[in-house]
Amino acid sequence: MFSLVVFVLYFLMEAGCSKSSSSSSKSNTNPNAGPDVTDVDGNVYHSVTIGTQVWIASNLKVTHYRNGVVIPNVTDSTQWANDTTAAYCSYNNDPQMTATYGRLYNWYAVANANNLAPTGWHVASDSEWTVLTTFLGTNPGGKLKETGLTHWTSPNYGATNSSGFTALPGADRSYISQFHNLGIYGLFWTSSQSGGYGIDRILDNTSANVYSINYPKGNGFAVRCVKN
Repeated sequence: MFSLVVFVLYFLMEAGCSKSSSSSSKSNTNPNAGPDVTDVDGNVYHSVTIGTQVWIASNLKVTHYRNGVVIPNVTDSTQWANDTTAAYCSYNNDPQMTATYGRLYNWYAVANANNLAPTGWHVASDSEWTVLTTFLGTNPGGKLKETGLTHWTSPNYGATNSSGFTALPGADRSYISQFHNLGIYGLFWTSSQSGGYGIDRILDNTSANVYSINYPKGNGFAVRCVKN
């Protein structure tokens, strides 16, 4: 009988410890983590809550619009330079770059009525980027950038990634079809335009700021989405 009582007490103590350990584990999870998001191609993205917004925490990789229509993959330099319709590519036309940096889209793909973003999400506007940077306050670019020099070129000034946004320097493909700036710039199309240009948000390795600049719509930049 005594042995049975000891066994029961031991079992209850173990169960209590296990429950406590589980609760502790949950309390240590990233408080900014949001739901995972799946696009029409089956790519899964993490999301992060920043202030009143929920952002996909990596660059889009999708090759189809939300309704299943194919987005043209343009690798030819002349075609890219002359294209005024939707297109995407991988940096240096190397599909292996996609896993880390996502894909580069021209602004025509961003603005296409078929919808680039997963269901329930949309490509962030310039004003929504302003909401983000205003919430982050001083040095917003540093709070958005991935830390360290694995992807960013030194000095990756001010990078803390305290927001969980994990911005990467995925560079661009210019409207004249040149690939450049890998490791130096993170360039993100917004859904906004001004004076015939698309509006882009830029982070760089030597600054903790976020810039808003108008670019020709034929440039290929990364895309981030925000929840509806």
